[in-house]
Amino acid sequence: MDEALSSLLARAEAAPRSLTTAELARLLALESPDDLAQLYAAAYRVKLACCGRGVAVRGLVECGNVCAKDCYYCGIRKSNARLTRYQLAADEIAAAAEEAAALGYASLVIQSGEIESDAHTAFIEDVLQRLAPLNLGVTLSLGEQTEDVYRRWRAAGATRYLLRIETSNPKLYAALHPADHSWARRVDCLRALRRCDYQVGTGVMCALPGQTLDDLANDIRFYGEMDIDMIGMGPYIPHPDTPLGARGETAAPTAEAKAADYARRLALGLKMIAVTRLYLHDVNIAAATALQALAHDGREQGVRAGANVLMPNVTERKYRRGYQLYADKPCLDENASLCRHCLDRRLAAIGEELLYGVRGDSRHYAARKKEGAR
Repeated sequence: MDEALSSLLARAEAAPRSLTTAELARLLALESPDDLAQLYAAAYRVKLACCGRGVAVRGLVECGNVCAKDCYYCGIRKSNARLTRYQLAADEIAAAAEEAAALGYASLVIQSGEIESDAHTAFIEDVLQRLAPLNLGVTLSLGEQTEDVYRRWRAAGATRYLLRIETSNPKLYAALHPADHSWARRVDCLRALRRCDYQVGTGVMCALPGQTLDDLANDIRFYGEMDIDMIGMGPYIPHPDTPLGARGETAAPTAEAKAADYARRLALGLKMIAVTRLYLHDVNIAAATALQALAHDGREQGVRAGANVLMPNVTERKYRRGYQLYADKPCLDENASLCRHCLDRRLAAIGEELLYGVRGDSRHYAARKKEGAR
């Protein structure tokens, strides 16, 4: 046993934010199976201590793939002419929410491409008001907006907001986006969301071209500095209809090479979950669907590495192929009921369970609110 590693993990378990950037990077660099087993076990113990046994569940509604952004890595970028665009009607979103509630899901995520307009703002307000009788915890993931829009949606019933920063490195962000996309504005939006009293979520992609372990360690520090309540992050998986995917920088020429490449991406995604859990302790961390794209049990591995949230898709199946942000997205043809039963079996196999009827709000958010009320 590596005594130095054991000591480092014990210190991380004992108190949040107790590691330096260099120590975070060291944990992210672990590769041996024994070292990784120690890392994941320590992160899972912190998950149990801070969040309890069980996994919070949010029904995911992908309500539209129309997007004003042109991010070089994203399958629904506005310049992807091969994509058939769609936008769910308010009635369709409400029907998906009702199905999620009937399945026992107490929380919902409403996600779409980024749109800034008066009509879109009013549309989301209407949707939130329609959902109010269901008494669900509602997360929005609708991109950059003005603070006034965030306040309107908060007043209409949204309680959480996920806005992924994608990377805390402004130079790397610039390499992934056109010149009219602003890293600084994205950070300002996160601050605005905090002022509006959302449970604030963000996240990054890992295994990006040009990304270093120091970048990822700084991403984790960024979460802490921004006092983030919930994390949604996952491995970058190239999409063929994007500039980044078309460059061939990460293309695998054979099945064997692709399997090795996916294993590398999965390992890094799991390490990011584990090290983030060890650093921040009581935040919500999702096991992203992208993990399952890399391995059939990727989401379960994410839970065993410290994640405590899953987001099964409840979007009507006929729309799902239109919302592929990355290649090889799973569960495109599985209805919401089958997905629930599948997750029940998968989690039971690792000694966990979905928490039905529980919103699963961020304990970090609750602790900060309690501290602020003193």
